[in-house]
Amino acid sequence: MISALIHVARPGDPDVVDQLADTLGALVEGVAAGLVGDAVIIAPAHNAALDAVAEATGATFVTRAGGTAPWSAGAKSARREWVLCLEAGDVPAEGWIRTIDRFIGTARPEIVLGRLRRPHAGLPARLAAQGESVIGVRSPRAGDLVRRERLTSGVVFTPRLRPRPVNVRLDRG
Repeated sequence: MISALIHVARPGDPDVVDQLADTLGALVEGVAAGLVGDAVIIAPAHNAALDAVAEATGATFVTRAGGTAPWSAGAKSARREWVLCLEAGDVPAEGWIRTIDRFIGTARPEIVLGRLRRPHAGLPARLAAQGESVIGVRSPRAGDLVRRERLTSGVVFTPRLRPRPVNVRLDRG
């Protein structure tokens, strides 16, 4: 099982509740299949609308302190060994449940990071992705599947950590 960490970067955005609903709605299928065990909504500040969504869906709502990385703040409330980092509005494409279940079921202990495919916005994003595949990853991002203890222990990623590809595409809802 995994925990879903859903980061809301701009809680004051008028579309944020709809984006969050798209992401949570896509995760319902994972809950029914027994893959998603819990969800944590992470925001930089308290927001009544987000708190209401969390209450209605059974998710945990966490606010992060100013300098705290959102994934670390959310991982402290997660209950599963693996966490799936998402931004509000991210929707995994069809077939994601089986693929992620197989990935975490076959991951050796030294594998700590899997990366889902995101549609790249432009040349800078493509260049950054290519660079990470060569030199490694310094921190997790939305679309990463990470072992929770790496986010809660304070151990930063080493520059040589290369993400393992997970053949799941993330779309925007």
